[in-house]
Amino acid sequence: MSDARQSAPTPVAPSHFIRQIIAADVAAGRNGGRVVTRFPPEPNGYLHIGHAKSICLNFGVAAEFGGVTHLRFDDTDPSKESREYVEAIQEDVRWLGFDWKDKLFFASDYFERLYGFAEDLIRAGKAYVDHLSTEEIREYRGTLTRPGRNSPYRDRSVEENLDLFRRMRAGEFRDGDCVLRARIDMAAPNLVMRDPTLYRIKRTPHYRTGTDWCIYPMYDFAHCLSDMIEGITHSLCTLEFENNRELYDWILAALDTPHRPRQIEFARLNLSRTVLSKRRLIELVEGGFVSGWDDPRMPTLSGLRRRGYTPEAIRGFCDRIGVARADNRVDIALLEHCLREDLNRRAPRRLAVLRPLKVTILNYPPDQVEELPALNHPEDPAAGRRTVPFSRELFIEREDFREDPPPKFYRLAPGREVRLRYAYLIRCVEALRDPRTGEVCELRCTYDPATRGGEAPDGRRVKATLHWVSAPQAIAAEVRLYDHLFLKENPAEVAEGEEFTAAINPHSLEVLRGCRLEPELASAAPGERFQFERLGYFCADRRDHRPGAPVFNRTVTLRDTWAKIAARQEGGPQR
Repeated sequence: MSDARQSAPTPVAPSHFIRQIIAADVAAGRNGGRVVTRFPPEPNGYLHIGHAKSICLNFGVAAEFGGVTHLRFDDTDPSKESREYVEAIQEDVRWLGFDWKDKLFFASDYFERLYGFAEDLIRAGKAYVDHLSTEEIREYRGTLTRPGRNSPYRDRSVEENLDLFRRMRAGEFRDGDCVLRARIDMAAPNLVMRDPTLYRIKRTPHYRTGTDWCIYPMYDFAHCLSDMIEGITHSLCTLEFENNRELYDWILAALDTPHRPRQIEFARLNLSRTVLSKRRLIELVEGGFVSGWDDPRMPTLSGLRRRGYTPEAIRGFCDRIGVARADNRVDIALLEHCLREDLNRRAPRRLAVLRPLKVTILNYPPDQVEELPALNHPEDPAAGRRTVPFSRELFIEREDFREDPPPKFYRLAPGREVRLRYAYLIRCVEALRDPRTGEVCELRCTYDPATRGGEAPDGRRVKATLHWVSAPQAIAAEVRLYDHLFLKENPAEVAEGEEFTAAINPHSLEVLRGCRLEPELASAAPGERFQFERLGYFCADRRDHRPGAPVFNRTVTLRDTWAKIAARQEGGPQR
């Protein structure tokens, strides 16, 4: 399946508190009945699965009420931002299935207006230039049990503050020499309201504005005013901004803006065996623990896409977890379950052998090759059939043979008969060993010509069906088996003195070379997904796969932990 852009119809989902709030606002005629939301990423990293929840929420509720959603880059910290991140974010949002149309904005578009708003606050006596150091500001702020102290620079005149602020813009001061702070209340119960910083000096070129500016607005100042400028009606953000809502509203009220967006907080996504802190994701990339932002073990949308996830599966997952006020941790098994459900419907079936063991069928004609019909999808008649070659020499999975089989091992063993998928019944008569290693290197078998298609005319039954490929026609490939990057349920919880990277799974990637695939897979396009029968779902790697040198990533195994848990909870059958 291609990763071409797809439409994303709003799913019919259970109502949640944000939908109810917006519905009430629309019914009351607030904002003239308009609904305008925004997705406001900072371009300082790649989007991850947690951002997908916000994207689906913002675009979903706006579409439901006939509104629009803006994509706005809150690019107010030039030391961490780049065009690479801007382009990657746009690509990921489009891939996920959403379209902002002509509503693409940047906070940097508003730098001049934001500066003007800052001067307005100074003129109103609500902002001042402070020469305390960062450490001193922190000390003066106080604690939850101790009120803060006023800065000795807090009572400067409006004229002096305007002069100092303009000199800040003109570049007369060094980084850290001074900041612009709001004049609110140093004894406020909410520490955010204790004269927060609004502007700081940063002599770092901006990826869009170059060296035009050496002072930049803080996120809290730029964000609410950008929302106001764009006419955002509902500013949806995660719970860590709940304390900042008071400042959001204070800035808009202090400036007496003509429009006041409403900030609403919801619980961010916490996923087991995963870190979603951008700071920690950067550590993984820069520390070489992964191969980059799109490493298939990363929870980034580009990493999930490269691994073989579909946008439909991610949107379905976001719909299932819903929107709540309280933080909780979602089992990653649910995400994998949503993926399996989607891939089971769309992924064509193919034969592949990852750890080949040679099989020679002694009574099969040496020069004969049959083309046997095989289903492309057992649950979709419209998917049709293909043919797979069958010859005297085959490969099966090494783990499908045991010389001394344990109880309940029904696959191939000396003297035992099994079914080959789409082909014949075969019986093992001899196992040959490598004289150097002592390992079994070849099985010699016989086949029953009367069992073409896998059914015996005399009605005898076998207990196992194996996948296989014909050795002469098989293509060699590299297959990468991915597992969870972290062993701990919550890798963010670390003991004192321990790094979160200590919980990295040393077996999160296993690279298999010399795998053998049916020849139909030679034409697989990068990003195309398949079910390798009995093995799992795989996709051709978007970066490394090429004709003549195929590389496939395991997207997810066939084993569905979440389905089994759900079946036990509901008392239903387990799959």
